[in-house]
Amino acid sequence: MALEVGSIVEGRVTGITKFGAFVALPDGKSGLVHISEIANSFVSDVHEFVAMGQTVKVRVLSISEEGKINLSIKRALEEAPRPEKSHTPSAPKTQARPAPAPRPAERTEADGPSNDMAFEERLKKFMQDSDSRMADKRQYFEHKSRNRRR
Repeated sequence: MALEVGSIVEGRVTGITKFGAFVALPDGKSGLVHISEIANSFVSDVHEFVAMGQTVKVRVLSISEEGKINLSIKRALEEAPRPEKSHTPSAPKTQARPAPAPRPAERTEADGPSNDMAFEERLKKFMQDSDSRMADKRQYFEHKSRNRRR
């Protein structure tokens, strides 16, 4: 089965870093679950939420041209069906409804996106890209400094 953006698959945690967890996917590839995509709450330590060898459900967020796969655990959990609340009929309410809140001024294209989710998505993508680049540079400079010591 080929991976597609938006699909939910099961994988096994193969590595844990301070910025996320690496997950081995069924087709032999692996991807990164960024720390911001681990849980809906604040995550200071990835080890508190996942363990090495643990099987997790992940959603494929993106696949780059270089083959890097961005994954999300919390977005895979959002799709789980929620139990419906049972409605019990109640007596009709006779209270007056409050006046509607004043409508906010209309936003224009110059104001930016119409909702904060677009900004949040762009910010998450920026942070993931930044962490990935910083890890690559750290690895490069560590390798370079090891060669100087010899």
